[in-house]
Formats: sequence, C-alpha cells, structure tokens
Amino acid sequence: MQRWRGLEAVPSGWGRCVVTVGVFDGVHRGHRQLIERAVQRGREKGLPIVVVTFDPHPAELVRPGTHPARLSTLDRRAQLISECGADVFCVIPFTPQLARMEPAEFAHEILVDRLHAAAVVVGSNFTFGYRAAGDVTALARLGDRFGFTLEALDLISDDEVTFSSTYIRSCIDAGAVAAAADALGRWHRVDGVVVHGHKRGRDLGFPTANVACPPYTAVPADGVYAGWFGIGDRKLPTAVSVGTNPTFSGRNRTVEAYVLDVDEDFYGHEVSVEFVERLRGQETYDGLEPLIAQMTADVEQTRALLASS
Repeated sequence: MQRWRGLEAVPSGWGRCVVTVGVFDGVHRGHRQLIERAVQRGREKGLPIVVVTFDPHPAELVRPGTHPARLSTLDRRAQLISECGADVFCVIPFTPQLARMEPAEFAHEILVDRLHAAAVVVGSNFTFGYRAAGDVTALARLGDRFGFTLEALDLISDDEVTFSSTYIRSCIDAGAVAAAADALGRWHRVDGVVVHGHKRGRDLGFPTANVACPPYTAVPADGVYAGWFGIGDRKLPTAVSVGTNPTFSGRNRTVEAYVLDVDEDFYGHEVSVEFVERLRGQETYDGLEPLIAQMTADVEQTRALLASS
C-alpha cells in the first residue's frame, strides 16, 4: 500500500479512483465496513482505492484543547487499512485553510481536482466543509455536478449500540476493554517506547516495562488488566497496571506491563500492549506484603484468563 502525506504527493498522471474519507481512528468494525465496501467498488471498476484521513484530528484545530483520545497511531491506522485491501493511505494535514473550505470547494479541490474520484464511499453521518456544513445529501448533489457517484453506509450497531470511535473511547475510559474489543473487532492496543521507571516492580519480584505512549493516547481507566505485550514478531502474556501507584504516593499516570515468564531488558524498544480484560480497579495497600499477595493473584488470574482466551 502506498502512503501519501498531503495532496502534493499524488503522482503526476494519477487517474480515476475510488475514495473513502474519514478520520478512521481505531479502524473499528464500522470503518472496516466502509473501507471494504470501497475496495469492493474499486475491484468492480478496476480502479485503485484511496483512503483519505486527516492529521491532526480536526477537533484539535476547530476547538483547540479538545483533541479526543487517540485509539490508534497513524502508523497503526495505515497497517490496519492496508489489511483491508486499500491501495493508498493519504494523510491530509488539517490546516486552517482546509477548515475554511466550503463543501463545494472541498469536493472539487480534493475529491475531483486532486484525487480524480470516480466513486466515493462514506458513512451516513459524514460531514465536511466549513463548520461541517456539508452532509451526504449535499455530497450526492456535488457528485452529480462533478461526475462521481456516492454511496453512504449506515454504521454497524449491536444491541442498539452504534459502533463509533466516540463509543469506543467511552468504553476504554471506563475500563470496559472487552466491550471496546467487541466494537473494534480486536483488542484495544496502545503503542509506545519502554522507558526507565522507579524500578519498584523489580524490587517486589515483578519487573515491569514502563511504556511511554504518545500524547492523546486512549489509555484505559486505572486498574489492572490481562493483556498481551508485543515486541517485534512476538506476543507475550502480560499483566498490565495502569495508574499512579497510590501505595507509593505516585502522581504520574503510567502503563506498566509485567511480562509473564520472561526476564528481558526491553528498554528503548518500541512495543505494544493489548488489553484483553480488566481484573480490578486500582487500590491502595497498607504495606508491601498485601500488595505482593495481590500482584501474585493478579498474575495467576491473567495466566488463566489468557490461556482460556
């Protein structure tokens, strides 16, 4: 899959294509439905499929300081979108100039003049242009005017819950990682670099990898989780603690992964942590003995849960 940064990266002589547009944060089940439909349309027409997204999140520019928690990095999004069969992942910088584009200008300048869209696939709640003035009805009219077809799909829902990035963020914020996984179609994952911490875990017999995540990462609610630790091609069972270490009067929120049955130096490595199930909330213990006893129980519960999953 090709990766373009900005519309200036579109190759000269680029022909017609099928386009789908969105932030696609998390590339959840609803997003994959859109992308896979665009792939199907592209294969039917013999045209390449371009997935367009924006960076930074439009909310950060329109309402500074309101950047939503990020479900996936751009690199992770590209990987997941590639797995759906797209040919191009195009990241458009979301600038003040782009935010001020009227809907007709957005459709003409981006979809038609730059990308030469023959067909566009979006969600039924898609909005675009200055102050989100354009919707799928307006985009269909612009398609008739500029020569592309539009297909708008309803979002996937289950038990009257619509799967959206907003819904998934709320699940993660509450620590409901199993519900988030159902909407994502996979376990929620955070990526980061292992950095040096206070090394308290090693002193207690549970050495942990302190994972420093990029800004805005959607980190689950404080607590202890069973999960998987990814490094290179390996995926290792892990018990994950998220929080401030209140027993030690901690203040900074951290993601610490105790990798079961492995004693390696992970410092400086890029890793991932996938959250399978929440075991308990964060607690304060009166001394080290009850803390160690609880950590031992957490590890055994993690081992059993991951073995059954």
